[in-house]
Amino acid sequence: MYEIISMKELVPDIFEAVVKAPEMAKKAKAGEFLIVMADEKGERIPLTVADYDREAGTITIVFMTIGKSTYKLSKMKAGDSYYAFVGPLGHASEIKDYGTVICVAGGVGTAPIYPIARALKEAGNKIITIQGARNKDLIFWEDKMASVSDEHIVMTDDGTHGRKGLVTEPLKEILERDGDKVGIIYAIGPIPMMKFSALTSKPFGNLTMVSLNSIMVDGTGMCGGCRCEVKGETKFTCVDGPEFDGHQVDWNLLGSRQRIYLDQEKESLDNYKAEEGL
Repeated sequence: MYEIISMKELVPDIFEAVVKAPEMAKKAKAGEFLIVMADEKGERIPLTVADYDREAGTITIVFMTIGKSTYKLSKMKAGDSYYAFVGPLGHASEIKDYGTVICVAGGVGTAPIYPIARALKEAGNKIITIQGARNKDLIFWEDKMASVSDEHIVMTDDGTHGRKGLVTEPLKEILERDGDKVGIIYAIGPIPMMKFSALTSKPFGNLTMVSLNSIMVDGTGMCGGCRCEVKGETKFTCVDGPEFDGHQVDWNLLGSRQRIYLDQEKESLDNYKAEEGL
């Protein structure tokens, strides 16, 4: 059983949990993910490692409440324990000195981008981060992102914080100005944001890595539920990823797969709330 050390709501519907997991904390690397279950009958949920502290023996996860399972996770508190907390899984980010790196974070994508940016900064890179959300109330970990950045740009769709506009706007500006100096781009967030970040960078030829939070069940390559198409080949996000070259991803296919269970997710959450009298 993995005890929750602290639990808090960062911004509306986005939660941070710090979990006691000393063996996992020894091995965790930026870019890897975990499978989490709230209880014995819970759904297996894939969550990217948002932070780790090897000395304290803790792993930090960040999640947004969408369906029944994430709602149940949000109701847990410090002192509670997860039924399952499995990982680290997947391939870690390739950390080396690229020169200049752009890290683009959309919404809850800030959580997985942070450890990547930190590791790349420690490897000697110049880090430019672009952090975006719909409005100021959905921006979190701004100070943490700024602490690992040489240049930190905040964007909101409605202009309530930072610059008004989409993350792709400063991305294009930077590439037009210094594209030849950018060794790699990381873009993590909602599928449309990753898709258009990749489309923005493609004409410049800069490698753009994305992290695909596809539908997963077991997280070990056995079920095939997380399959996606990359460069015309079928890949499994859990064992081949979760990071892929965004220029090679079939975004239309991925988007359609992500929408398959939206109605069931809503129905499950509504039934759970009704059962619990919520």
